[in-house]
Amino acid sequence: MTESDPRVEPDRGSDYARLSRRVRQAGLLNRRLRYYGWRIAVTAAALAAGWTAFALIGDSWWQLGTAVFLAVIFAQFAFLGHDAGHQQIFRTRRANQLLGMICGNLGIGLSIGWWVGNHNRHHANPNTEGADPDIMGVLAHSSVRAAASHGIRRLIFRYQAWLFFPMLFLEAGSLHTASVRALARRSTPYWGREAALLGTHAALYLSAVFLVLSPAKAIAFLVVQQALFGFYMGCTFAPNHKGMAVLPTPGSTDFLRRQVLTSRNVHGGWLTDAALGGLNYQIEHHLFPSMPRPNLRRAQPLVAAFCAEIGVPYCQTSLLGSYTQALRHLHTVGRSASAAYSSRNSTN
Repeated sequence: MTESDPRVEPDRGSDYARLSRRVRQAGLLNRRLRYYGWRIAVTAAALAAGWTAFALIGDSWWQLGTAVFLAVIFAQFAFLGHDAGHQQIFRTRRANQLLGMICGNLGIGLSIGWWVGNHNRHHANPNTEGADPDIMGVLAHSSVRAAASHGIRRLIFRYQAWLFFPMLFLEAGSLHTASVRALARRSTPYWGREAALLGTHAALYLSAVFLVLSPAKAIAFLVVQQALFGFYMGCTFAPNHKGMAVLPTPGSTDFLRRQVLTSRNVHGGWLTDAALGGLNYQIEHHLFPSMPRPNLRRAQPLVAAFCAEIGVPYCQTSLLGSYTQALRHLHTVGRSASAAYSSRNSTN
């Protein structure tokens, strides 16, 4: 078909509408069941292999190696839960929800209902003060928030660039705690089912660890496995938005610019894609959250070209470069807390 062909939908409307048409016409929103079929099968087999090795190795300090392996596999289950939560895998919401509960609640002990609600707020207003829960936590992402801090929070903000990676070892504990609190408040649509699956995970996980290992080895296993799981998850999230534009209020710009200007891509090959669960295509993912993971790589050149066409900056860097940019930003913001503290002291 040529551009004059009447079957071609005219390229009109908002910038996002124009890009969305091009993406749909390229078939990039089509389901990829075969890809997810083998991805789920391989991940489930790896989990089974990990726990089989755990049972065979027995009461040994070599189990710390198993803990490292299972930390990686837990993260891969989290990526599948993420994709299911975004309705990327199946056509029906119910099927995606079921898979999300199996991967999240039963597989790794995280509430998929709590996560979806929290994550949808992030997607609606990424890097937006007062609206994005991901930037309203223990770290400051804007000088305004850092300068207004007091007490222990100000101290954390002041040294947040140095504390960032060490704090990631606590991320899994934070996620588990938030999941339990959400289910205890019955704040998720299917809290009863989720609680049952979460309880089943905890019972099986803790029973296996403490039945096979001595108390000291069991505690060491739990600490290593959960700390590395949280660290891995944090390292996949860190490149996505930290150091990108922080918006003052919701709706301060249109949808396309809100998603592109606050997001950063990480380039690389298949290993980067697998290690980061496709989240390295953060711009494409934010523009089209329901796009199946394997299509994000194919959409990247199309989206980058469109952004160049309309004059919107498109940020893409290496994994190391993304961490450098994120830490530099956290350090700069942290200096605002120091400056504000010094100013108050000099005034007093």
